[in-house]
Amino acid sequence: MKRLAAWILTLACVWVLTGCCNRSMDYIIQHEPNISGTVKEVRDESILIFIEAAGYPAGADCEVSLDVENPDSYTHVSIGDEVVVYYDGNIAESYPLQINTVYAITLRTPANQKAA
Repeated sequence: MKRLAAWILTLACVWVLTGCCNRSMDYIIQHEPNISGTVKEVRDESILIFIEAAGYPAGADCEVSLDVENPDSYTHVSIGDEVVVYYDGNIAESYPLQINTVYAITLRTPANQKAA
């Protein structure tokens, strides 16, 4: 009986902890840092975006992981799409820049709409 109670308690703790990590898209958009850019390349596990942001006056390339926390994220990107990446605030200062912890990706402007 004690063993069964221990298993139930363990499963309840795991269930509660996994539930805490699921943040809504609205929460992520309102509370997490973000950066926007235009998709230059689409790879299997990442995308390469060109960003024009403060601190990068000539613009910079940034590799963004597609291992995204929020399942409602826009991960079927196309070259030329303008996207907004919500992340943990850490950008690896390498070439290209890298964002590895991504909470969400949203589409700002689709590639085919810019041509119109």
